[in-house]
Amino acid sequence: MPPTKEVVLSDSSPKPFPVMPFSAAVKCNGFVFCSGNIGVDPVSLKVIEGPIQDRTRQALKNITGVLKDAGSSIENIVKINVYLTSMTNFGAMNEAYLEFFPGDSLPARTCVAVKELPLGTDVEIECTAHL
Repeated sequence: MPPTKEVVLSDSSPKPFPVMPFSAAVKCNGFVFCSGNIGVDPVSLKVIEGPIQDRTRQALKNITGVLKDAGSSIENIVKINVYLTSMTNFGAMNEAYLEFFPGDSLPARTCVAVKELPLGTDVEIECTAHL
């Protein structure tokens, strides 16, 4: 039997911009694959100002909403990819990241330095979770 794939649209995160069409997430074979999220307020669609911790928190709040709308939760994340425009922000990003993942059961994670991110932000996060 071929895998089933279901697009997830979310009212809990910023809507994809018309020039960048993509799904908030895709469910397939018991997993939720979330698109990258940046620290954008879902109502104003503006990048959160302040230190990188604030944008990291907002990105993870957006992901939490997408996962909820997909029938999963942040506790079900098994893999996270974090993209930073500067590794000098690694420690500060981790401060906010650990607020969402207390304890010893952390998801697998990769952190990658990139040249640029959408809307000039400095952090983007994507993840995979089970249902």
